[in-house]
Amino acid sequence: MGRARLAELHGVATSYEPAPGRTVQVPEDTVVTVLAALGVDASTPRAVRDALEAHELAERGRLLPPTVVLRKSGKQPPPGLPEGTVLRVDTEDGRSLAWDGGEPLPLGTHVLRAQAPDGRSAGAPLIVAPQRLPAPPERGHGFLVQLYSLLSARSWGMGDLGDLAELAAWSGRAFGSDFVQVNPLHAAVPGRPTDPSPYRPSSRRFPDPVHLRVEEIPEFAYLTGPAREEAGLLLARAAALRDAVLRHGRHIDRDAVWDLKRRALELVRACPQTPGRRAAYCDFLAEAGQALDDHSTWCALAEVHGPDWRSWPGALKDPRSSRTARARGELLDRVDFHCWLAWLTDGQLAAAQRAAREAGMRIGLVHDLAVGVHPSGSDAWAQQDAFAAGMSVGAPPDAFNSLGQDWGLPPWRPDALAATGYAPFRELLRGLLRHAGALRIDHVMGLFRLWWVPQGLDPRRGTYVRYDAEAMLGVLALEAHRAGAAVIGEDLGTVEPGVREALAERGVLGTSVLWFERDYAGGARRPAPLEPERWRPGCLATSTTHDLPSTAARLTGDHVELRHRLGLLTRPLAVEQREDATGMAEWLALFGRLGLLPEGPADEESAVKAVHRFLLRTPARMVGIWLPDAVGDRRPQNLPGTWDQYPNWRLPVAGPDGRPLSLEELAASPRLHALMDEVIRSGGRR
Repeated sequence: MGRARLAELHGVATSYEPAPGRTVQVPEDTVVTVLAALGVDASTPRAVRDALEAHELAERGRLLPPTVVLRKSGKQPPPGLPEGTVLRVDTEDGRSLAWDGGEPLPLGTHVLRAQAPDGRSAGAPLIVAPQRLPAPPERGHGFLVQLYSLLSARSWGMGDLGDLAELAAWSGRAFGSDFVQVNPLHAAVPGRPTDPSPYRPSSRRFPDPVHLRVEEIPEFAYLTGPAREEAGLLLARAAALRDAVLRHGRHIDRDAVWDLKRRALELVRACPQTPGRRAAYCDFLAEAGQALDDHSTWCALAEVHGPDWRSWPGALKDPRSSRTARARGELLDRVDFHCWLAWLTDGQLAAAQRAAREAGMRIGLVHDLAVGVHPSGSDAWAQQDAFAAGMSVGAPPDAFNSLGQDWGLPPWRPDALAATGYAPFRELLRGLLRHAGALRIDHVMGLFRLWWVPQGLDPRRGTYVRYDAEAMLGVLALEAHRAGAAVIGEDLGTVEPGVREALAERGVLGTSVLWFERDYAGGARRPAPLEPERWRPGCLATSTTHDLPSTAARLTGDHVELRHRLGLLTRPLAVEQREDATGMAEWLALFGRLGLLPEGPADEESAVKAVHRFLLRTPARMVGIWLPDAVGDRRPQNLPGTWDQYPNWRLPVAGPDGRPLSLEELAASPRLHALMDEVIRSGGRR
């Protein structure tokens, strides 16, 4: 009982319910290991007693919690304060306010100070958040795209921020689109090869300069002499990379693209900046501060010692050591190079959002926040105190994966977040929302709890660790309010009861994928497709995501054949095909009853139109159109459960025949225009 009580105090689950009425006990050694990662010794009965006593003693002596989070309408002070305690609030704008809990406080991140009658005093970060997050303006539609897959006639072998700006400008003006949602643009861990997954980044705090459009850097136009000649050769090699992908069936090679861009950027950096550009760069450095200094130092050290800081020479593993400070000085030019890259990328992100808004988009760019970072990368090095050492985020066994999942991403420590006033989360959100009209949060259930897997253990032997959801949502609401941005939570898969309701109550939109929306509350053995009017309004409605089959592949059954060829099916092919066909027939029948399939079900392109007519019948605030769906692409961008068996994250957008299509060809595609005509007619924007 003592260990269970200790685990409960620290938010560590000793059991969980994978399904209603079924309870699974967490192994004792897992609980002990997870508590140890939180700095709590529970290895012996004596250690448990000591830890409980220490916790109770600390709580009795504590005047304020580590962080206080209030909603704007909240008027009550933190509970448990002795009678007669005097409170003051030092606001973020420099004021000092006497506060008795009777008046609402200004929104922001402040400091709460308490003076008790017995002489004790304390201070704690105080976050005052709005009740709800900003909502999207009316109903709107937009494209969902993996940016690397969107190559134009000017790309260097993969889609870039120039292509993103063009897509936004074109779709906003041509179709009245309100947004473009992209994959995470976070900085990747360099390597040979670099992990192409945008969901295992080195840093979530800074974008990857591989997305830069080099020719749009102002200094590029002023290259002269040998530098100009070398730049011309690099442009020719970039054109060959682009043509290899678009015309000769080669996969996107991120490392080859970066090799060319890095050399071109080094040439551009040697070109003097104008006084105004130099001043803007200095302003960026001052604003980004320690976070950028850390990230750029990691990048410079990785060039010398390799991309895994855990294998670096001893003192360099500590970002605050004197040895690291000396190394930073020795590598100052390379540190500045990576700071400069961050500035350039920030500027092109700003330009893309500006292009979107100038094209009439009411939201513009929707950025994507990955659930975590690579353990060898920049954030894990710079913020070691915030991450749980020896732990990885994953998922417990479920109906789709009986072995559970280990994603290889270290989780944030909830106690460390609270102790810092949630500074890592606040700074992360602020950076991502800097040039965004909305933010998608991958695995948004992680604001409530995450499945921690101790290093070396089977994912089935993990456990849930709980976060302070009120605090996490408060921080999210405050930063979204400051940016005027909506938030979309990816809430697919196993979701704890009450989570979707809590998110909706704060104004976080959910994600509704058509094929998963069935009448599970009806009690039928095989739930029927959910009629459009019964969908939740607060969601992004779509037909697929980057981890799921394209709509054309689902309609034709190609996705089942693909999984069969790769040995991913757990049942005979005929059984899988029969079940898949049955499910598809149910949806097509519903489309027919609603009059959404006048052309008949035999034509794949017409069925894709019917899918989107259906989505536009729902009350969803946002309707997302997977860009590859608009041209009949049958290949998934990522096939979970594969590594080298399938070219995950390396495929360009293509037509139904698998032939890659450039942005210019997409813009001229009759099939795409026919689908978007349907979207406009069906009320894609209100």
